[in-house]
Amino acid sequence: MVKEPQDLSEFAAAPSEGDGRISTMAAGLVGSEILKIAGDIRELGRAGVEVCNLTVGDFKPAQFPIPELLAQGIRDALAAGQTNYPPSNGVLELREAVRAFYERELGLGYTTDSVLVAGGGRPCIYAAYRALVDAGDTVVYPVPSWNNNHYCHMLGATKLPITCGVDNNFLPTREAVIESLPKARMLCLNSPLNPTGTAFSREALLGICEAIVAENHRRERSGERPLYLLFDHIYWMLTFEGVEHYTPPQLVPEMARWTVFVDGISKAFAATGVRVGWSVGPVDVIQRMSAFLGHVGAWAPRAEQLATVAMLEDPAAVAEFHAGFKAGVLSRLRRLYRGLRELREAGLPVDAIAPMGAIYLTVRVHPFGKTTPEGKTLETNEDVRKYLLDAARVAVVPFQAFGTGDAGQGWFRLSVGAVGEQEIDDALPRVGAALKALT
Repeated sequence: MVKEPQDLSEFAAAPSEGDGRISTMAAGLVGSEILKIAGDIRELGRAGVEVCNLTVGDFKPAQFPIPELLAQGIRDALAAGQTNYPPSNGVLELREAVRAFYERELGLGYTTDSVLVAGGGRPCIYAAYRALVDAGDTVVYPVPSWNNNHYCHMLGATKLPITCGVDNNFLPTREAVIESLPKARMLCLNSPLNPTGTAFSREALLGICEAIVAENHRRERSGERPLYLLFDHIYWMLTFEGVEHYTPPQLVPEMARWTVFVDGISKAFAATGVRVGWSVGPVDVIQRMSAFLGHVGAWAPRAEQLATVAMLEDPAAVAEFHAGFKAGVLSRLRRLYRGLRELREAGLPVDAIAPMGAIYLTVRVHPFGKTTPEGKTLETNEDVRKYLLDAARVAVVPFQAFGTGDAGQGWFRLSVGAVGEQEIDDALPRVGAALKALT
């Protein structure tokens, strides 16, 4: 017998704000700025307007499909009935494969107990925060950077952002962080960096690591809790010509005591939706992170984990995939870079930093004080973003989405994972025309 449905819409409708129905933390949590921009793009799409979408830190499968070995491995595992719960810290085969992968590719010799597998990199980041940071603890992170401000809010941690500028490719130096270290429980670094696509030099990262070791030796003598480094290098396999990726324990082996890596297949294999990530770090910290993730069920699906094993254990397949994949990413970044530099040489208010890694280009667009054909004076990054979207049908993300505040004025992130080369070639003249139309 089919029950007559009850209309519950009135009861479920959102009540007025301020009635205490949600937690203080949830009430103060700010949504993703990039998702808000995506809403503007969707509106244009519904109106039939095609947009060159340079906002998403993702890959369009039509442009960048995942490796066939990975896709076939998922199909085979599902066909074999690998659909039940995996161990909360990851299937043993994948943890061993990650350990061997780090030894082979990065020269880092960990035990399998140092490896934790999760449903992408984000659960690893959140688990590290949960395992290491108490409410009121200070977390130091550079800006621009991705989401550290939101993680701090969720934990009630004290934020200590360090503003970085173009002179150092928007990455912190030893001098920039050293004063903050005595106050910090955790320092968060990302290289290659989202949003800028820039990467640490050996000297810069070495200086920071040496400062962390010195600080922790001081703390050991005084009986204080240690300082940890959360090192997100999810883009490390996406570095380009002349750019070498460095890790803290590679430069200072003792850093393995206090470094928690965040990594996975999402960016290096265009597999963002496959949701296989991992952390590598001190065994005691990894165990606590695993306990946390076990309670929230943030593990990667078993079939995808087993398919990832086959991928990581096949160096030839990895090299073959990256040969084409990295060439495609770099070609798009270079097209954007060259095109924007040509606009600069033509006297337009735009510039860019040469691509170093990841899927991002750092661009400066600064027509502030100029007026659009509709009579709007461009005063902020949001004004410029909206103008480029409306007048040039090009969507970009301002650095304010990455915590810069006014320090990010004029700077934008452009992402190439979801666009084709022809889309970029078609979009650049529209950007030029839009900037020339300003008075």
